[in-house]
Amino acid sequence: MQLPGDEESGLTCRTYVFQDESHTLGNALKCLINRYDDVDFCGYTVPHPAESKMHFRIQTKDTPALEILKRGLKDLQKVCDHTIDMFEKEVKEFNKT
Repeated sequence: MQLPGDEESGLTCRTYVFQDESHTLGNALKCLINRYDDVDFCGYTVPHPAESKMHFRIQTKDTPALEILKRGLKDLQKVCDHTIDMFEKEVKEFNKT
């Protein structure tokens, strides 16, 4: 992960570059992080389809952007774990019938 051109913007305003990531991670993470009270802006771009990277921007009121990113990734992991658990439960239930 890189931080392009953010040295002067302070800890509450950062753009992170994720290599080998796309809309799949970007949209899910953006939707979670935008719900946090301390977040002023969260968005992402995939600069070009031929490049396998995603730019992810977070701007907050007071909390360091890196803390928000870490929280968002942990929350997204919890959502994914819950989804897998529910899917596996329903598949087992379906296979019983």
